[in-house]
Amino acid sequence: MSAQKDLTIAEFLGDGISAELSAAVHRVAAALPIDVDFEAVDLSLERRQRDAEGAYREAEAAIRARGVALKYPTITADESPNKVLRDRLDFAVIHRPVATIPGVPTRFQGEVDLHIVRIAVGGTYEDAGRRIGREAAVSVRVIERRPSFQAAQFAFALATRLGCGVTSSSKYTIQRATDGLFEEVVSEVAAEHAGIPHQRELFDALLAKLIMRPEAYRVVVTPNEYGDFLSDAACGLIGSMGLGASASYSFDAAGSVQLAMFDPAGGTAPDIAGQGVCNPAAALWALAMLLEHSGHRGLGRALDQGVRDAIGSGHATRDLGGSLGTEAFTKAAISAMHARLTGKVPNR
Repeated sequence: MSAQKDLTIAEFLGDGISAELSAAVHRVAAALPIDVDFEAVDLSLERRQRDAEGAYREAEAAIRARGVALKYPTITADESPNKVLRDRLDFAVIHRPVATIPGVPTRFQGEVDLHIVRIAVGGTYEDAGRRIGREAAVSVRVIERRPSFQAAQFAFALATRLGCGVTSSSKYTIQRATDGLFEEVVSEVAAEHAGIPHQRELFDALLAKLIMRPEAYRVVVTPNEYGDFLSDAACGLIGSMGLGASASYSFDAAGSVQLAMFDPAGGTAPDIAGQGVCNPAAALWALAMLLEHSGHRGLGRALDQGVRDAIGSGHATRDLGGSLGTEAFTKAAISAMHARLTGKVPNR
């Protein structure tokens, strides 16, 4: 395999199992046929309690210099680091792929291969609301045109690459002003992509149909909270809330991705931190997404499928019923990735 251009990644270290996930990512990166460097930034709770502004300023500078970052789980104390970064970096879109993983037991027999594109701001999440006396409370729900447009553009570009259609989902018949604006913007973007099928689904109906016939959906674009709900529901279908990765994107004035941050699902898992038993699969999938975004699509796909191949062949960590520790699973994933890169394993 010929050498490819180098890649430097901003790496946001967190709490709990963060160090073990980082070690797994570094082992895989060292096994890639490209030179990968990491610019580490400490975003642990200890660092944030000591100098929060300095930590966030350092993280912002690192991702702006590199364009991409990997973030590991962080403790939310006085503030959510994810929200702070989202606000400082103007992340407007979250992309969460969810796909069936061979070898992971589920209570569901369907095949899931879903890309959830979620507006990262607005909805009901921006306003905690206020009490009105003792018997009532109110909050403001905001849908903005710009992030709706960016999410729709991202969804249709993704569908173009995948060769599928786009489903937009909300409660547009009830939330006529807010969700109506979202659907209006999606329809405007759909008109610019006449070759890509587009359909609307009411969100409650989408949840039911996804359970009954998940194969009918590939790319779904939604407002903020709907995307959050849908991501967790879809992960439940594939057997685990923690088996997945997501990406957050900000865009320049021309609509191109300016900054991208990739992170594994799941929390800091303090009960197993430091024991060498955590499952690094989601962190490796986050790296795979970063590789694809950075122009190394073949490597990203090989890593993504390699992790799935390792799990499917019985090389699993304890949370999936296996006996491997973090390091042993990482070695199995590297071996499976190399098999993909050398063509020894047929592509799915």
